[in-house]
Amino acid sequence: MASEMIIDHKERANALLKADAAKILKLIKVQMDNLTMPQCPLYEEVLDTQMFGLSREIDFAVRLGLIEQKEGKAILAELEKELSILHDASVRK
Repeated sequence: MASEMIIDHKERANALLKADAAKILKLIKVQMDNLTMPQCPLYEEVLDTQMFGLSREIDFAVRLGLIEQKEGKAILAELEKELSILHDASVRK
């Protein structure tokens, strides 16, 4: 029973972190589509703030033992990859 609870917490932590990464991607996409260009300081500030917040969430989950450090790095790497694709598409417009 206790091990099932730990697994559930780990799965939930992973899902929540991935959901937060998806929210950041969506926020940046909306900002790029409607408000600012990637070269704008506001865009960069929002992106930096959001990425910093997610990295702190991941660090916290790692310290609690809810996810492995490599999983956290993979979440950040995937988000950075998606943001890069989004940025490249925006620049090509």
